[in-house]
Amino acid sequence: MTQLLVGAAFLAADKMTLMIAGIVAAVIFLLIIIFTSYVKAPPNKAYIITGLKKKPKILIGKAGLKLPFLERRDELLIEQLSIDIKTGDYVPTADFIGVNIDAVAKVQIRTDEEGIKLAMKNFLNMNSAQINAQLVDSLQGNMREIIGTITLKELCNDRKSFGDQVQEKAQVDMNNLGIQIISCNIQHVEDKNDLITALGQDNMATIQKTASIAKANAERDVAIAQAVAAKEANDAKVASETEIAIKQNDLAIKRSELQVVQDTKKAEADAAYRIQEQEQRKSIEVANTEADIAKQEKEIELKMKEAQVREQALDAEIKKQADAERYRQQQMADVELYKRQKEAEARKYELAQQAEAKKIQAEADLIAMQKEAEGIRARGEAEADAIRAKAEAEAIGIDKKAEAMQKYGEAAIIEMLCKMYPLVAEAIAKPLANIDSITMYGEGNTARMTEDITKSFKQTIDGIGDSLGINLAAVIGSFAGTKLAGGPSLGLGQAAGANGVPNNVSPEDVAKLVEAYKAQQDAKDTKSDASDKPADPSDDDGVED
Repeated sequence: MTQLLVGAAFLAADKMTLMIAGIVAAVIFLLIIIFTSYVKAPPNKAYIITGLKKKPKILIGKAGLKLPFLERRDELLIEQLSIDIKTGDYVPTADFIGVNIDAVAKVQIRTDEEGIKLAMKNFLNMNSAQINAQLVDSLQGNMREIIGTITLKELCNDRKSFGDQVQEKAQVDMNNLGIQIISCNIQHVEDKNDLITALGQDNMATIQKTASIAKANAERDVAIAQAVAAKEANDAKVASETEIAIKQNDLAIKRSELQVVQDTKKAEADAAYRIQEQEQRKSIEVANTEADIAKQEKEIELKMKEAQVREQALDAEIKKQADAERYRQQQMADVELYKRQKEAEARKYELAQQAEAKKIQAEADLIAMQKEAEGIRARGEAEADAIRAKAEAEAIGIDKKAEAMQKYGEAAIIEMLCKMYPLVAEAIAKPLANIDSITMYGEGNTARMTEDITKSFKQTIDGIGDSLGINLAAVIGSFAGTKLAGGPSLGLGQAAGANGVPNNVSPEDVAKLVEAYKAQQDAKDTKSDASDKPADPSDDDGVED
């Protein structure tokens, strides 16, 4: 049962689908028929629809329907066409003169029902060139016929009449074709023997002759007219000037008479004016005098009132100034009192601040002095300890050196002196190490420089010996001489000989000699370093050691 129901449902669905597809196909077919059947004719063409009806349907500038496969559509060109009409050869006129004429005819297919029917039979589906080819022969034949009926002169004088005759004669043939000739205009006319040019020249000569005669006659008439006009103008001028002189004479006489009357009237008027002026002046003077008296009275009265007003104003001003002065004195007293109060308070505050500042400064000074005393004391103790240690070390060194000298004897002394000499020479030559180069000019300068260095070395050795009271050169010489002679050595307790060498040269003296030389060198080095190094302001603390 279920299978039957499902099958029935499928069948119903298939029928519905087929029905919808049929409707869609019918609609599509109908739309295709409508689109292919709809036609719309432009204004310059006529659509001819034929087929089902006996009478064709004509559409000009409107739309219509054409049943596909049952009706057909043809076109008929109804716009205006220009056809060039030429005779192509010389055609004789009525006076047997051959002419060649070029004309243009404007034609159009008639749009009435009869014209459309006639044109349908001859020009259906033709373009403008094909229609021109169909009409040009008929128009040329009619123009040739009209040329044989008129003379050359008539053709040249009245081309419009010739065109109208061609149009009128050709229209009879064009009516049978459904064509209407709108106009026919002659563009160009020429003859075989240039007779048109000759006619033009003859005509031009006639016209020039007529014009010359007319011009001469006109000039004669102008001259006569100018002479007559000049005579009339002169007569009119003389008469006019005579009349003007008479009128001017009459005018002068009239002016003289009027001037006499005017002078008399003016004298009378001047006398009356002066009398009137005197009376007016008298009246004015009386009025001015009365006005001055009244003015003086008014001024006196005004001055009395001004004095009263000034007196009242002065009383008011004095009272006002007194009140203002009293108010000012009171204000100044209040300001002075307030100022003194503020100054007292400021002075009190300032003294309190100064006392506090002095207290703080005293405490700070006390602490600084304590710190400074502690520093001085610590520095003194440290320096004393250093001096003490240095002295002890020097004493120990001297003792050791003395023991060594005692042990080694004279040989040790001489050895120490010999070691000292290179150090002295090095110290003398040390400044020369700072010189990049030495340039000497002249002869003998090299020997002089060597002599100066040797003198410096000798002066240094002599200075050291003088400071100790010992002749170092004599000591070394005596020691060397004794050794070479085989004699006894120089004893420490011997007396000085003839060469100035002291007899008592002890090891302690030699040690002093060496220490003096070293101290001298240390002092030179310290002085040199101090001169090269800038002083440090921080080392000066203002306290003496």
